[in-house]
Amino acid sequence: MTGVPLADCHVIHEIESAKTTLFIPPIDPESVIWSGLPLSAEEAKEKYDIDDVKYTTEVNATLAHLGASPGADGRKSKVFAIGGQVSDHITFLEFDNKDFAVLKEAIDVSRVVKDEYELALMAKASVISSGAHRAVMERVRAASNETELEAVVLGSCVAAGAKNQSYHSVVASGRAAATLHYVSNHASLAGKLNLLLDAGAEWNCYAADITRTFPINGKFTKESRGIYDIVLKMQRDCTGVLKDGVLWDDVHLLAHKVAIDGLLALGILKGDKEEILRARTSVAFFPHGLGHYLGMDTHDTGGNANYADKDTLYKYLRVRGTLPAGSVITVEPGVCSPPSLSSLWREAVAN
Repeated sequence: MTGVPLADCHVIHEIESAKTTLFIPPIDPESVIWSGLPLSAEEAKEKYDIDDVKYTTEVNATLAHLGASPGADGRKSKVFAIGGQVSDHITFLEFDNKDFAVLKEAIDVSRVVKDEYELALMAKASVISSGAHRAVMERVRAASNETELEAVVLGSCVAAGAKNQSYHSVVASGRAAATLHYVSNHASLAGKLNLLLDAGAEWNCYAADITRTFPINGKFTKESRGIYDIVLKMQRDCTGVLKDGVLWDDVHLLAHKVAIDGLLALGILKGDKEEILRARTSVAFFPHGLGHYLGMDTHDTGGNANYADKDTLYKYLRVRGTLPAGSVITVEPGVCSPPSLSSLWREAVAN
């Protein structure tokens, strides 16, 4: 709501006057001995996009005043808060009207559309993350295991001022790259052809998310390059159709059509492409959703996923419906076939 990353804070936004008040913890003299002086109220007001700063000891008194004060129309004020996310010591005694349901939904929807400042923060996070990816590419030949490369990611991001990652990095070599959320990051690189790196830094609470696959020795095999080119075309074609109001389900479907064409050309699939699509055969190679909203969370709010969808093509889509202008969404196609997934698919087809 404010861009303030400080712990143990509260915020009140008065809708009628558009006034935003931040409440920060008061100075604890004993804590100063160990941690130094915290941000003062004056410093916080200068630094953040807020109208007033008070201390958390004043929250309830401020709420009581607002609850007892009539609005411009003479009616008593109504308070909106997020149920389950209000501290135990906060009280709304002076408010006759309380709504603990609609605010979370409203915030989730509004967060989908980013303003220019938010986009700049995300661009900064992406620039730092890109630098980390390049650093890994430069070091991969000399590395002996995945852990060393994860350390390169972290070191590059921290050196650029991004001390937090958007998510736990995926540093997957060889067949481990087919595990979508691989987290071990400790296997040896010996004898492996390719490395998948899925890593993104966070900048001022906003996330980056970048995934790339590349040859460890600097040169793709013919087979790896064939698959890589399919995925690259999937990404470029899908990115090319993005616009205000596009149906994300259709973009995901396009990715599958490109994958089927490519796998047919390589001889991995055989038959009629329309029949292959109807049979959902491509789901065995591309089981996940094409992408997700990105913002203050890696898998950001407002996606309206439907994991109960019985159509396997769309079941794991994190975003359903049309994309609004100003939204940020990842385009992450893939062609992989984990042994466990392939065996399950074959069993399903046989039955």
